Amino acid sequence: MDLIFGKNKKEQLEPVKAKVTGRIPAWLQGTLLRNGPGMHTVGESRYNHWFDGLALLHSFTIRDGEVHYRSKYLRSDTYNANIEANRIVVSEFGTMAYPDPCKNIFSKAFSYLSHTIPDFTDNCLINIMKCGDDFYATTETNYIRKIDPWTLETVDYRKYVAINLATSHPHYDGAGDVLNMGTSIVDKGKTKYVIFKIPATVPEAKRKGKSPLRHTEVFCSIPSRSLLSPSYYHSFGISENYIVFLEQPFRLDILKMATAYMRGVSWASCMAFHREDKTYIHIIDQRTRKPVPTKFYTDAMVVFHHVNAYEEGDCILFDVIAYEDNSLYQLFYLANLNKDFEENCRLTSVPTLRRFAVPLHVDKNAEVGSNLIKVASTTATALKEKDDQVYCQPEVLYEGLELPRINYAHNGKQYRYVFAAEVQWSPIPTKILKYDILTKSTLKWSEKCCWPAEPLFVPAPSAKDEDDGIILSAIVSTDPQKPPFLLILDAKNFTELARASVAVEMHLDLHGLFIPGTDGGTRSQTPAETQADEAADSGSITGLMAL
Repeated sequence: MDLIFGKNKKEQLEPVKAKVTGRIPAWLQGTLLRNGPGMHTVGESRYNHWFDGLALLHSFTIRDGEVHYRSKYLRSDTYNANIEANRIVVSEFGTMAYPDPCKNIFSKAFSYLSHTIPDFTDNCLINIMKCGDDFYATTETNYIRKIDPWTLETVDYRKYVAINLATSHPHYDGAGDVLNMGTSIVDKGKTKYVIFKIPATVPEAKRKGKSPLRHTEVFCSIPSRSLLSPSYYHSFGISENYIVFLEQPFRLDILKMATAYMRGVSWASCMAFHREDKTYIHIIDQRTRKPVPTKFYTDAMVVFHHVNAYEEGDCILFDVIAYEDNSLYQLFYLANLNKDFEENCRLTSVPTLRRFAVPLHVDKNAEVGSNLIKVASTTATALKEKDDQVYCQPEVLYEGLELPRINYAHNGKQYRYVFAAEVQWSPIPTKILKYDILTKSTLKWSEKCCWPAEPLFVPAPSAKDEDDGIILSAIVSTDPQKPPFLLILDAKNFTELARASVAVEMHLDLHGLFIPGTDGGTRSQTPAETQADEAADSGSITGLMAL
């Protein structure tokens, strides 16, 4: 496990040509861009949690049957401050950092006060978001960082919408507009969940070289059930006409968070799962921008990833990966990821693919206890209760999968296939699987000593079937004789088409996207571009990709 979790990974600034075995489809041209933690020790200091590590971007550029690999640490303010100090000086959710002990008592006192309402890290290590023609590294704080061929620009969501936290899993409509949501903590005496929209394009008269982010609008907001204990969430669902948000009993304690710094504990310790509470299902009508008035709920659970949602008949079906508790986060503390990994990291709660059904219109004359779901495609139920409440019981589709992806052309629509990483006794994936919702069957890929990343579906040109395309996954190997590689599978039958092996130290990543096109960024910089890099002095990722 030290090969995966316990060792800082080196940057690969210059493109490395991969050794390709098999045959890459001729139509597959573009760049797979991925994000994840790559550095966990700075000087003599060490992060406590794997999710705290400094963001390391890496890319596989595919062009004319060849593959080139690059990687570079995101030059965030967090990265720059830590490297300059040669120790961890910016707090992450699982690791609290403190000022230099040589500073005077007044500096220390000011630092304590500044942490009462945390200015969270800009270490954007989770995902990549497309916004118009721009790309951003994202995390769960209010910060995102623009990824540009020549410079890195820090962008703070709070300049455009008043939120303290945001998801790393936005949605995109047909026009490319971005829909995302975040939490506004005790703003004007209220804590609320804010759904906001970023246009993909801006009218010429309003553009003036400005980012579409400047035209961000609040789509709607949902009051938190608790002023000082808002729900944690990592993603949300969207159908053609509705938004699905789960307010779950895995909650932040704002008062504990405000005093965490002076108590010497991490922000993660201020999150707690309340097993006795309910999970509330909020349905927002995109046309009216208002929540559906019926109160839907289900049992306590923790959901990190929504899979998809769509409307059928008079209800919404939505699929999520659900846990019975919050134990997953605990397993990724680096203290557990050691030689005793197998013993320390046995899942106490197996992630399950669950389908919920929510009626859009509730018959007031329906009997209490009656099932309001009439569609035949699911065994999920929604039982009417008193006081206009509806209790939703899911259909369990599959046990032991995470990091789900779909053919995004079917996002918000009826769909059939889920591509995911299979996890069994441990939270680290060992297989890639394709789950057929219609037949309840699976196809799998695995190989000894191989740890696959999130599988990403890329549709074939003029695809007719939902699974007409390929699967890309970056594979980390614990066998020193087997270098890491990019795996390319036929999405229909899960046969291996090709692999591109690279002699580098590749990290296990989290999420990313595929950028189609033939300009993969393998060319060298011109002297003028190099000079521009140096003048910017902001930690560019020149050479990582060209867009």
